[in-house]
Amino acid sequence: MTELYETKIAPKRAFLIGIRDNRSDTAAAESLAKELVGLAKTLGFEIAAQEKVHIREHRHKFGLGTGKADEIAGKAAELGVDCLVFDGDLSPSQQRNWERLTGIAAVDRQELIIQIFAGRARTREAEIQVALAELFYSLPRLTHKYIDLSRQRGGRYGTKGSGETKLETDRRQVEQRIHRLEEELAEVRKQRAVQRKKRDQESVSCALVGYTNSGKSSLLNALTGAEVLAEDKLFATLDATTRVLPAKGRNLVITDTVGFIRRLPHALVDAFRSTLEEAVQADLLVHVLDASDPDVDAYFETTLSVLRELGADKKPMLTALNKIDRLEPSPDALESLFRRYPGSIPVSALNGAGLDELKARMIDALSGPVRRFRFPPDRSDLAALVHRSGTVLQEIYEGTYIELEAQVEEDVAGKLREYLVDQ
Repeated sequence: MTELYETKIAPKRAFLIGIRDNRSDTAAAESLAKELVGLAKTLGFEIAAQEKVHIREHRHKFGLGTGKADEIAGKAAELGVDCLVFDGDLSPSQQRNWERLTGIAAVDRQELIIQIFAGRARTREAEIQVALAELFYSLPRLTHKYIDLSRQRGGRYGTKGSGETKLETDRRQVEQRIHRLEEELAEVRKQRAVQRKKRDQESVSCALVGYTNSGKSSLLNALTGAEVLAEDKLFATLDATTRVLPAKGRNLVITDTVGFIRRLPHALVDAFRSTLEEAVQADLLVHVLDASDPDVDAYFETTLSVLRELGADKKPMLTALNKIDRLEPSPDALESLFRRYPGSIPVSALNGAGLDELKARMIDALSGPVRRFRFPPDRSDLAALVHRSGTVLQEIYEGTYIELEAQVEEDVAGKLREYLVDQ
């Protein structure tokens, strides 16, 4: 009888390297080092060691001096690691130099994030976008023998589409594949635009935005009863997931978007622009912050920076302080957040705290202030317009008028200005 053995692939051991110069802020450096650990673990690496290297100036060959590079190579050999992971971008030549020196893969932050995205892509749109980011990343690296990270991990953490062949193709083949993928992505975007246009005619929209792992998917589930994948990992969500929150008047459509991160590769911002456009097109943004994270202020600024890049920073926005259940049981902690983020709404997607207030604030922000309209009795068409475009709170029919108390958007209120009362 043949005996069966488990063939589970062991996680790859990684040596994490952070390079800091005299301009680096100590607190920011510590935060980025912690984040690098999270990224590596999300990809399934076993962290063998982590080291922060302080340099006076950047060197072309390794990014640091040859003496320090030799020291790191020696430590990597002693640890028996499979790869070096750098918290920063390596040029193609630097990557080649590190791999020649150590004989193992040298992975920078950009590739780490791209590989995480590759393993998380679920829909065809996300797969195309990740494949494009991989190809753009690999294009300048085709001139040297590259140690393929996906081959080392046996495909376990997954690269789809171009992942198995990108390093065997020449530049022309890569450019041709980029062209084909861009054409396919354009078709997918057209379909999304049609779907969005139809949806916007029947509803108002809200996009949940924020730093990765701030709890956007959990909040979407809590608000709408959806069952979107929500994990305590970076980039659990890549595809824009849309759910409907029933409300008086038009339905409120809520979209969960891909999370942001510091130093998000531009190739990924460009590739995922169609997904991120959900934020650009939304009527309202809800900026979800992890209130329990000590780096919440840096994450807030990162999200605003990406929104500015997308042209969505001027959108109406509410700030939701999520995960308040994780805050220390001290009023000072919450008061400090309120001072830094005035008008924010404390919520917990886990236990439901603050969700009713968040829903009410979202509806108010989308529908506008409560107004009273009084129409002539023969203008039921105007009453119907208010019903279609807003939230009617009270309706009274008298012999000489029809009176509605409602929330409507500013453009509708402007058209009905002559019928406003008590204004």
